[in-house]
Amino acid sequence: MFRTALRNVLAHKARLLMTVLAVTLGVAFVSGTLVFTDTLKKSLSGQSAKSYEGVAVSVTSYGQGRGEDGQKEGEPGISQQTLDKVKALGGVDAVSGRVSGFAGVGDENGKLIGSGWSNKGSNYSPVKDGKDPRYAFTQGSGPARADQIALDKATADAGKYKVGDTVRVATNGPVKEYGLAGVFTTEDGAVQAGGSLVLFDTKVAQELYLKPGYFQELSVGAKAGASADQLLAEIKPLLDDKNTKAQTGAELAREQAKEIERGMGNMSTMLLVFAGISLFVGVFLIYNTFTMLVTQRTKELALLRAVGANRGQVMRSVLAEALVVGALSAALGLIGGIGLAIGIRSLIGSFGAKLPGGELVIAPGTVIAALVIGILVTTVAAVLPAWRTGRIAPVAAMGSAHLPANAKSLLLRNVIGSVISLLGIGLVVLGVSMGGTDGRMVIGAGSFFMLIGMIVLLPLLSKPVIASVRPALQKVFGVPGKLAAQNAVRNPRRTAVTAASLAIGLTLVTTLSVLGITVGKVVDRMSTEKLKADYRVSMSGDMGSLDTSVAETLAKSPGIKAVSPQTSGYFKVGDDFRSASGVNPAAIGQLLNIEVLSGSLDSLAKGELAVAEKTAKNKDLAVGSTLQVQYDDGQKGTLKVGAVYKDMEGLLSPYVIDDKVLAQHSEDPYIREVYVNVDGGASKAGQQKVVDALGKNPAITVATQQDMRNEMGGMINTMLNVMYGLLGMALIISVLGVVNTLAMSVFERTQEIGMLRAIGLDRSRVKNMIRLEAVVISLFGAVLGVAIGVFLAWAVGTTLAKAMPDYALVIPYDRIGIFLLLAAVVGVLAAMWPARSAARLNMLTAIKTE
Repeated sequence: MFRTALRNVLAHKARLLMTVLAVTLGVAFVSGTLVFTDTLKKSLSGQSAKSYEGVAVSVTSYGQGRGEDGQKEGEPGISQQTLDKVKALGGVDAVSGRVSGFAGVGDENGKLIGSGWSNKGSNYSPVKDGKDPRYAFTQGSGPARADQIALDKATADAGKYKVGDTVRVATNGPVKEYGLAGVFTTEDGAVQAGGSLVLFDTKVAQELYLKPGYFQELSVGAKAGASADQLLAEIKPLLDDKNTKAQTGAELAREQAKEIERGMGNMSTMLLVFAGISLFVGVFLIYNTFTMLVTQRTKELALLRAVGANRGQVMRSVLAEALVVGALSAALGLIGGIGLAIGIRSLIGSFGAKLPGGELVIAPGTVIAALVIGILVTTVAAVLPAWRTGRIAPVAAMGSAHLPANAKSLLLRNVIGSVISLLGIGLVVLGVSMGGTDGRMVIGAGSFFMLIGMIVLLPLLSKPVIASVRPALQKVFGVPGKLAAQNAVRNPRRTAVTAASLAIGLTLVTTLSVLGITVGKVVDRMSTEKLKADYRVSMSGDMGSLDTSVAETLAKSPGIKAVSPQTSGYFKVGDDFRSASGVNPAAIGQLLNIEVLSGSLDSLAKGELAVAEKTAKNKDLAVGSTLQVQYDDGQKGTLKVGAVYKDMEGLLSPYVIDDKVLAQHSEDPYIREVYVNVDGGASKAGQQKVVDALGKNPAITVATQQDMRNEMGGMINTMLNVMYGLLGMALIISVLGVVNTLAMSVFERTQEIGMLRAIGLDRSRVKNMIRLEAVVISLFGAVLGVAIGVFLAWAVGTTLAKAMPDYALVIPYDRIGIFLLLAAVVGVLAAMWPARSAARLNMLTAIKTE
């Protein structure tokens, strides 16, 4: 029986091609994900370990903590005195102290080099040989004076800087100029991620990022023969600050390796979810293929039964075919996955990210996973067709008296499908009523049951839906249209399975599209309706706080009409921390469209407080209420509520106060952004005026309202495009399913097509019949997927509405129209080969075919 199964595989190579391709694509997605993440994990771990070579002990400060009274306590970092004590230990060879923060370098046009989030500044810390072991200089040397810096080679090359050139460097304050003392190479993660690294003199870096005489980290090197564990034991008693942690370099490297593994695990999980969707869609193609193959070979299998094969042997022969197909597909998928991993690596590199080098990692687990998944998916999908084969009586099969499905089986299927669908809908409705994260989890579970129920019910749905469009098809396309509709519902199981794969893909795509576009519209309304400022000034890449000098400089610049910082702060009321926004009372009304419900914003200038509507209701506050507060510096005071305003989440905190009040009680205020209006309104000249006032600082972004809309819209579109790309594999497999179904259906109907040709249906109309059948099946699946996708987007969106006050569901009819058009195009393209094959049949030969 196994030899028979193998011969059947070889005899039906063309018909099994699409199945092999579908499983190969799914396995390639899985194995490619595993190879890529394993390779990246090993490379990053190796890079991390390399960066701690020679570090026996690492000491890290987490800054000042806060006591029970909320006041800062402890040292701001590791003091020079502590460094000197560590250095004096007998087993210590050298100690280097580090501080770091944001630093940006502009190119010759003043544009920031590298990604904002990975542009870093640190200090050059030479040890006893006069060199810093972390950096290898290709030109010059490290900075030796306050007016010197060193740059990583990639940044120097991008900016066309050479030793001796003047470089403009921005932190969070005004741009400063430094002489370039040297160019170096490094394994620093910021540089490897496509950012930049600027090395300052240690005293300069301390003033910029911490406090003179303090470090954020110490790297301790051991003398030959000294034990890292012994050094660690000697160093710990020297650290009197509870916010400081000491550990061996090896331990720190292991911790970072675990962090990398967790990060890679999240990425791997997301990719594997989409790979699982692709494989799930592939199951329908495999099921259809083996169902049709078994149907076409009914007499052959009946003959095997007649000559002595029992039901189990026939069933095992079909499963053996699936096993061979699965093993071949798994092997090809593994090879494809390795190629995919190499391609992903190159693609990421083309976007400027510098992934660490290293050999491709093909773990034994990846090989086993590819083989198991390929064989298991194919075999499981073939179980039901194989089981049905064994149930057909030999005499009935040889006489062609068997039926593909009886009324009883379809009735049972419809009942089961209805129960599962109602369960799914019920869970979705329950999730909507719950709201929040928990509600979304329940909706996710309900979505799964809804999709399963839909798949089970598709044969029932296909008949009335396709029958409803048959008159239109007949009227527009004539006889080919009528025959196409009849063929589509002739075997409702087959039509349902083919349409199901497209429906699943379109459900996910539609859900993501509706949610993404709706959230984008909410953000757009926030920026257009609530933001009146001409420009928003912020750090590039939202990296940290703006310096207080930014707002001060703009306020003094000619042509600037109104300026207000948006300072993030807090105060305590009892044991409860309250988030607050510090603004300029004289200008904020010109810059933000704040809807005051009671009181007046003029009260902010008197040192009073404005409270958001929801917070006022929750805390039982109204105009005239007072709060006993404790500020960041521990001082206490009384704040009176002078206004209640409609919530502006994303723009303002629940409490708004005069920026000067927050500044008085904060040593280092966090200024998230500054809003600006210029004389004459927004224009290119006005934007340039703001840029010039800030000294053409490459680390500061001056964004128009349109820039802000584009920024958020671009993020959402990028996310959607990534999701579309990941779901693309599932949609490709869906297309293969349509091609496969039509091709095998044409083979089944060879005699019928010959008869149609004989009674006058010419080749062009035969082609139209096959094409229209494909379009009908594709659109049936697409319409169902779009409908379910919109319903699920509504459900998930309802749980987001409380967090987004302006949330209103937006159905992107244009994009949905494109999806349906693409589904029709998919049908036409999928039908090209089967339609051509049908049209080329010799009518006399076809009529004689059994």
